[in-house]
Amino acid sequence: MVNGVEAGQLASSYAERKSRFMKWLSKLFKSGGSGRGVTSGQHPQFLGDENMVWRVPPRSLDGCPRSDKDKEDLDHAIALSLAEDLKKPKGYGWRSDTDEDLSRSLHDSLNTSSYPPYAPTPYYPSGYRVCGACNQDIGFGNYLGCMGTFFHPECFRCRSCGYPITEHEFSLSGRDAYHKSCFKELTHPKCEVCHQFIPTNGAGLIEYRCHPFWSQKYCPSHEHDNVARCCSCERLESWNARYISLGDGRSLCLECMESAIMDTGDCHSLYHAIRDFFEGMNMKLDQEIPMLLVERQALNEAIVGEKNGHHHLPETRGLCLSEEQTVKSIQVLRRPRLAGQRLVGMRTQPQKLTRKCEVTAILVLYGLPRLLTGAILAHELMHGWLRLKGFRNLSPEVEEGICQVLSYMWLESEVMPGFNKNMASTSSGAASSSSSSSKKGGKSEVEKKLGEFFMHQIAHDVSPAYGGGFRAANAAVNKYGLRITLEHIRLTGSFPL
Repeated sequence: MVNGVEAGQLASSYAERKSRFMKWLSKLFKSGGSGRGVTSGQHPQFLGDENMVWRVPPRSLDGCPRSDKDKEDLDHAIALSLAEDLKKPKGYGWRSDTDEDLSRSLHDSLNTSSYPPYAPTPYYPSGYRVCGACNQDIGFGNYLGCMGTFFHPECFRCRSCGYPITEHEFSLSGRDAYHKSCFKELTHPKCEVCHQFIPTNGAGLIEYRCHPFWSQKYCPSHEHDNVARCCSCERLESWNARYISLGDGRSLCLECMESAIMDTGDCHSLYHAIRDFFEGMNMKLDQEIPMLLVERQALNEAIVGEKNGHHHLPETRGLCLSEEQTVKSIQVLRRPRLAGQRLVGMRTQPQKLTRKCEVTAILVLYGLPRLLTGAILAHELMHGWLRLKGFRNLSPEVEEGICQVLSYMWLESEVMPGFNKNMASTSSGAASSSSSSSKKGGKSEVEKKLGEFFMHQIAHDVSPAYGGGFRAANAAVNKYGLRITLEHIRLTGSFPL
């Protein structure tokens, strides 16, 4: 039993030790800096006033070294506390409500901090990987590494076909991976004739030919291996889309075949529409000039017998005839039919052409699309108009150039809506020609594209007479108008500058 004197001494001794220890703690936290809190997530643990345990960090809370005086005070306080505990009987303890409050307030003050709560970063052991495709853990299984990223083997897939890439070699485009075969399919050009990859030349470069208007790419070898070329649009025959043979050495693609004019009877309405077009520009033809559709051989024979005119080589498709000749024209009783890849049912009929004026007849190759046939007719009719109006001894550049301008203008009126040439003339003829086409249901997109190609052919012709002459004549017509240009040609034999 503890008597009253001993209890009083014990209480005063405890109060003295508690006072010294709390002074030391107060000094310690003041030296640690106000409002800094406790670092590293460590906090003091209070197990009662008599058994306080404090894990002292090797450095002060503000990171500065402790002074020797601080270390002595700390050691002294701990030593006193331990000495008093050794004097107490086993199991003896002392706790009061005041001490509980003090412990709680001290613990709360240590937890109060201006810093955000500590969020531990995840720990990844060595060998830990995440798949760059599915974003799932790879763990310690098999993986593929590419561009600094890891993948499950089944997640490393071709950007094109979507199947896993299992080959040792593959192709990269940016950060996308491809099978080598898929990448070749995407980037290596294919021939649009044989549908094979275009081979490389002796220098290891991909060499191919490309049509300037249609952008048809093909192997250079197809220019010399007898691949059929459309006599209208110039495209080469593809191995999976056969062309139609016209029987005179020419071939026609299926698109051009849709609007092809096969006999003289079919061409009469078009011929009269173009005559109306001329009349609408105050260029009426006073004479009725015969017009015939002929085969290639008949046209070539007529060219040989013709003394006048300049002919477009290597292929002449129309002729304004001024000499008396007998020619074989195409006469079809019914629409020709296909037998395999050839047209059958075509018949020719000899026809004697007598000269009644400066122009005997106009001959045009049969089997060409409507717009190309019309462009040829407009060109040859302009030759006839010049001869009937007394234009003599014109140079090939001037005569062929102004004839090409009329051909180009007619195509514009057919292909381009709202066509209106800046000239001193009426447009009733142009309207008549266009309206005759619209009454038949208009032109398809395929036919319009063909018309644009025929205009492109005229504008980019490289021959001096047909190409150079057209560009000079067109510049004069655009600047002065058609009527003044024609009057200048009649007086001087040249274009106005």
